Amino acid sequence: MNAADEALLADPEAAPGDGTKEDGAKEDRHFVTALARGLAVLACFGPGRTSLANHDLAAACGLPRSTVSRLTYTLTKLGYLHHTAETGRYRLGNATIALSSAALGGLDVRGIARPVLRAVAEAANASVGLGVRDRLSMRYVDCQRGPAAISLNLDTGSRISLARSAMGRAYVAVCPERERESIYEDLKALDPVAWPALRAASTGRWPSIARSAAAPRSASGRRRSAPSAWASIPVAACRRCRSIAAARPSSPTPGS
Repeated sequence: MNAADEALLADPEAAPGDGTKEDGAKEDRHFVTALARGLAVLACFGPGRTSLANHDLAAACGLPRSTVSRLTYTLTKLGYLHHTAETGRYRLGNATIALSSAALGGLDVRGIARPVLRAVAEAANASVGLGVRDRLSMRYVDCQRGPAAISLNLDTGSRISLARSAMGRAYVAVCPERERESIYEDLKALDPVAWPALRAASTGRWPSIARSAAAPRSASGRRRSAPSAWASIPVAACRRCRSIAAARPSSPTPGS
């Protein structure tokens, strides 16, 4: 396992990949390696990494600098990157705005869920996010905050770890069995050493928490207490849209 894979497991924003090995893709005659490399270059950009040079991109992608230079040249010509001659660095171009707008506009679940997310955020004084799976990450596609909710550095487009985040574990708990097993295989291949701990976390209390989220009251009608260890509480899941909504209380207290 290379350093980029290790960084990804700890922080999904640290590297663009998801543990999928390019060598394995070579066995698929339909897989276009050049296209995958170009998309990997674009995926290097994000919060805190808005301006990158060729050597930064080469290090992040694990590619020769000469290869990255050709990729950035092509992406610049197509408008997906913008080159600043004074610094020799690149930033995302305007063509990526069109892609992101089209992608978000095609998610009907955002418009359907937003009134509910806002109502939950205001009622629970929480930050409520709607996320979709992005390989071994969860990608925020909407976020609503209560009037006094703690402001988090997470907004639409933010990416968090699938294996180490509450939203990600909740997604794993409610996704179809075949998809869950595929996720487990990818996580195990990414880091066999860390896998046992991740497997234990994903099969512990999270499945029952996620599946019972739609019924947050006990049989007696009393609201269940929220364990202080919860970093986030899954509140809804849509398998057809492959999305999950999760609330992060500002200060969970027993009996709240």
